[in-house]
Amino acid sequence: MAAQKINEALEHIAKAEKYLKTGFLKWKPDYDSAATEYGKAAVAFKNAKQFDQAREACLREAEAHENNKALFHAAKAYEQAGMMLKEMQRLPEAVQLIEKASMMYLENGTPDTAAIALERAGKLIENVSPEKAVQLYQQAASVFENEERLRQALEMLGKASRLLVRGRRLDEAALSLQKEKSIYKEIENYPTCYKKTIAQVLVHLHRNDYVAAERCVRESYSIPGFNGSEDCAALEQLLEGYDQQDQDQVSEVCNLPLFKYMDNDYAKLGLTLVVPGGGKKKKSPNAAQDKARGPAAVGSHADEEEDEYSGGLC
Repeated sequence: MAAQKINEALEHIAKAEKYLKTGFLKWKPDYDSAATEYGKAAVAFKNAKQFDQAREACLREAEAHENNKALFHAAKAYEQAGMMLKEMQRLPEAVQLIEKASMMYLENGTPDTAAIALERAGKLIENVSPEKAVQLYQQAASVFENEERLRQALEMLGKASRLLVRGRRLDEAALSLQKEKSIYKEIENYPTCYKKTIAQVLVHLHRNDYVAAERCVRESYSIPGFNGSEDCAALEQLLEGYDQQDQDQVSEVCNLPLFKYMDNDYAKLGLTLVVPGGGKKKKSPNAAQDKARGPAAVGSHADEEEDEYSGGLC
C-alpha cells in the first residue's frame, strides 16, 4: 500500500515538473496545474507516511501558487508543510512555516484565517516553548481585535495570561489581565470582570505589590455591581488579612469556592499565597502554659514580671 502511494506521488511530481517546463511553443510555465499536481503528490506521500517528502511537495506547491499570485492557496500549502513537520516532531520549524502562512493570509485580506493559523501554531508549541506560544496568542488576539471579533480576542488573551502566570512572568501577566478586563468591561460582561479582578489581585500579591492589588480593587468599584458582590467582599477580606499578616485569614479566603474553582493557574496562586513575614507569630510557650493552668496562673506570672521591675530600671 505504502509503495503504491509513493509511486502515485512520484507520478504527480513528474506531471508537475512537465507543467513547469517551457519551450519554443510554451513560453510561460503552467503554475496552476503544477500546484495541483504537487498538492496531490503531498497527499499521497502523507498517506504513505513519508512526511518529509510530503513537506517538500507542499513547499513546491506553495511556490507554484506564489508564482501564480494565488496568495491564499500558497498560504494553505505552507500551513500544510508545517503540519508535516509537526508529524516529524520538528515543532519550531513547523511554527515558522505556519507563521509565514498567517502573514500571507493577512496580505491576502483574510485576517480571520491568519488569526486561526496563529492560534494553531500556539497550540503546537505551547509545551515546548511557552514564551513563543504567548507571543503567537497575543498576535492572534491583536488580529481578532482589529477585526472587532472581541470574544475571539479574549479567548487568545486568556490563553496568553494563563501561560504567563504558569511561567511566573507576573509583571506581564498583570498587564495581560488588565487588557482582558478592559475588553470584558467594553462588552459589558461585568461578572467576568470581577473574576479577572480576583486574578489580578492574586498576581499583584505574588509580586509583593500590595499597593497595586489595593488599587486594582479600588478601581473596580466603578464596574457596575462589583461593590456589594461576593467577589468584592472576599477581596477586601483577602487584602485585610494580607495587610495584617494574618496567614489564617488569607488561607481561609483563598480556600473559598470563589477562588478554588477559578482556572487552575489562578487557583494555584491562591493556594500558594504567603503573607510577608510568614504570618502571625505563634504564641509564646509561657502563654500556652498559662492558658492551660487557668487565670490564677496568668495572674501569678504577671506578678512575677511586675516584681522583676518593682525596684525600677536602675
